[in-house]
Amino acid sequence: MNNIEHNIKILKNKIQYLLKNNDTELKKIKIIAASKNQSVENIQTALLSGIYEFGENYIQEGINKIKKLKQNNKIIWHFIGKLQSKKTKLVAQYFDWCQTIDREKIAILLNKYRTNKQVPINVLIQINISKEDNKNGISIKNYHKLAEIVSKMSNLNFRGIMAMPKKKKEIIKYQDYKNISDIFNILKHKYQSVDTLSLGTSFDIKTAIMYNSNMIRIGKNIFRN
Repeated sequence: MNNIEHNIKILKNKIQYLLKNNDTELKKIKIIAASKNQSVENIQTALLSGIYEFGENYIQEGINKIKKLKQNNKIIWHFIGKLQSKKTKLVAQYFDWCQTIDREKIAILLNKYRTNKQVPINVLIQINISKEDNKNGISIKNYHKLAEIVSKMSNLNFRGIMAMPKKKKEIIKYQDYKNISDIFNILKHKYQSVDTLSLGTSFDIKTAIMYNSNMIRIGKNIFRN
């Protein structure tokens, strides 16, 4: 067993333990392997351990991997990086998910460039839950309007929200997680298609699951040596 296989086994065991021992109704957590700067060989190793969804931050790097691994139709590709309007066409053409919609213009362009020959692209609205100036995402007070717009676009499948809470002191941090969980519940009750809360990375898996995240984005804890 190599390092990646070992890391994935530990990660899956940890998730099962947290699901069993936390006060949560969740039955399953979807793991997105954050594969930025990882080789195709490392991705193939992760595939052998049952990881089929990968998140890329850089569009061209992601497209290169998508093309090299196109024979494997089990792979699902997520774009999880900052999305500029001039690059939306490439995301619409190549990726299965976009987790970083944070403004109307991006939604309009993704909808425009996703062809009718393709299935609608799954999308998440990124919310800047910790109000950080250096992070992307729409503000808490403005997400309602963007959700309404995205939900009406025929080539977008509105699946939920994504957030990256700031590393803070525990008491303050938990409030951010509660806020994003509450927003998810509001949207889930309003829109039938909403079923995904993408929350949690290598540093905060336990807290994310505690607040009902059902999709986590893991890089270091999968690919580290």
